[in-house]
Amino acid sequence: MRLSLQISFRNMDPSPAIEAAIRERAERLDRFFGRVMACRVVVQAPHKHKRKGKLYGVRIDLTVPGEEIAVTHTRPQDHAHEDVYVAIRDAFNAAGRLLEDHARKFRGDVKTPELPLHGKVLRLFPYEGYGFIETADGQEIYFHRNSVTGRGFDGLAIGAEVRLVVAEGEGRQGPQASTVTAVGKHHITG
Repeated sequence: MRLSLQISFRNMDPSPAIEAAIRERAERLDRFFGRVMACRVVVQAPHKHKRKGKLYGVRIDLTVPGEEIAVTHTRPQDHAHEDVYVAIRDAFNAAGRLLEDHARKFRGDVKTPELPLHGKVLRLFPYEGYGFIETADGQEIYFHRNSVTGRGFDGLAIGAEVRLVVAEGEGRQGPQASTVTAVGKHHITG
């Protein structure tokens, strides 16, 4: 961790044993994401006027490049949180999961869903069993009759709107569609 750890207590006296447990868990956060810049932990005991067992709440605020991550663990229905160490463990486990998610985003491992590529049938060669699609950016994509789904190759006409998946690599005719599907009136365009 790059910056010092800040620990606060609310509705309870500070405890060296609790602070030691928090420091130990905070040091382990580096294995999830090594660029944690700040960590603030607040341990809160419930007000003394509650009749049932004391359920502790733990809040962790982490500062990482490009984001603030906050974890609040105050689950009154979880009686295991009557033990402050269990509440601390659960809060740091949740912080670890959020840091792992952030690390994946930071590395670019999280894929964003892409809209399918759209185009219009530009040319058809029915006897030869192939055609070309023009995409919105003007690129011509070759397709074979076997790549057409739904109504099939014979159901296509010049100017028909289609959704397509371009195969990796190029065929003899240049970029080639591995899947071509005719689209109806209601579709998403990019």
